[in-house]
Amino acid sequence: MKTALEILKHYYKHDSFRGSQEEIINRITNDKKHSLVLMPTGAGKSICYQIPALMFNGGTIVISPLIALMQDQVDALKRKNIPAEFINSTVKPDQRERRLNSFVEGKTKLLYVTPERFRKKEFIEKIKTAKIDLLAIDEAHCISEWGHDFRPDYSRIAEFRGLIGNPLTIVLTATATLNVQKDIVNKLGLQKSEIKIFHEGINRPNLRLEAVDVFDEKATFQAITNVLDNYKGSGIIYFSLIKKLEYYSQKLRDKGYRHGIYHGKLDSQRRKQIQRDFLSGKQDVILATNAFGMGIDKADIRFVIHAEVPSSIESYYQEIGRAGRDGKDSLCMLLYNQDDLYTQMEFIKWANPDANYYSRMYDLLKNNMEAANSIGFDYLREEMSFKDKSDFRVKTVLSMLDRYGVTEGDIENKNLKIINELPHELQSEELLKEKLLNDNKKLLSVVNYYKTENCRRIYISNYFGFYDEKKCGNCDICDLIEDDE
Repeated sequence: MKTALEILKHYYKHDSFRGSQEEIINRITNDKKHSLVLMPTGAGKSICYQIPALMFNGGTIVISPLIALMQDQVDALKRKNIPAEFINSTVKPDQRERRLNSFVEGKTKLLYVTPERFRKKEFIEKIKTAKIDLLAIDEAHCISEWGHDFRPDYSRIAEFRGLIGNPLTIVLTATATLNVQKDIVNKLGLQKSEIKIFHEGINRPNLRLEAVDVFDEKATFQAITNVLDNYKGSGIIYFSLIKKLEYYSQKLRDKGYRHGIYHGKLDSQRRKQIQRDFLSGKQDVILATNAFGMGIDKADIRFVIHAEVPSSIESYYQEIGRAGRDGKDSLCMLLYNQDDLYTQMEFIKWANPDANYYSRMYDLLKNNMEAANSIGFDYLREEMSFKDKSDFRVKTVLSMLDRYGVTEGDIENKNLKIINELPHELQSEELLKEKLLNDNKKLLSVVNYYKTENCRRIYISNYFGFYDEKKCGNCDICDLIEDDE
């Protein structure tokens, strides 16, 4: 059997491991013990389970919440001639069956699935017959209701582990506060002593962190063009609102700055083309909403600008982690405008409907599903929000009903149906208010990041519970401190 280093050289073309990768792999393959890996975006988390998967006789199941991300990862593995497949809702039934059989028969080493797949009886019955040596849980912050992207099916991980024989488990994330770390361990059904936490802190010294006060559109545009003029190469400029993205896109075009745009209103083919152009270098600069970036494995991104205030330190840190993966100097700039806070507060409000709204929507669907499927969102929005198109609660509720397994199918395909009762979590006003408060606290943490008078990297490190970080010497605050000294 090849060693971990031999596999790294053969499949990944690297001569040595980075950071704690080798220690994590040895704990998995030699000690056969569970691990929780907290590692910055772009630091090579995937290798920590992909290499053990190739060293074990049995298969490895990888639970991932993002369909696009798992497809990109499987494509990358196949290019390396590593036998991997994914199963999710985009895969046709006959293909799903072939891929599942291939995994059960031992021909496929890594099988990527969404947590929702464990709702399917036929999947569970088949997967229970496979020899599974490792369970890898990617984007593990989704396990925790305190995380920034909680998915209810993730909270059933202990149940899934039991169904497949409680295999050796590795969980991985770039973003987890101390509360989220504790919740992850609890939701896995493990004792703290059974799992080792590996963390590399906010160890990206090549990323320069800056925050700039922009009080109007002119100042925002000036800040963006300053970066475009001084940082040659690839970059991403993030916006919260499509309307603002399109406004600044037009202004940049008028001034002759070439760029692409990426947001949810573009059709899927157009979005894929833009992504391909960016990865291949045909398009250097992208103006995008936060839908862009998952699965973007591009080493030479020289700058990431947040042209509007993000909703949380977690999402901000994840997005700036896409810069400078080649280790070269890269800029991460936050443009802070007080008005953006009101936009985010509106988003938070729409993302947190009250118990009454959930109840009303459930009753509406239960009694008028035919109309909902035939007319679609417009019907639901008219009944629930009096046609207010800026009210996103309808989409939020439909998403949450799906996540909690209350519904299956979807409105766009005209096959939505109710399969379960409303869960306690969506009927408890107390729990929903607690979630709303938590989301507002996350936004406040972004404000405090902008206002901090300490090193920005230390602020982020402390937020995630890594209290031993030294001053980075590579942020605007450190520059001011050095000038004062």
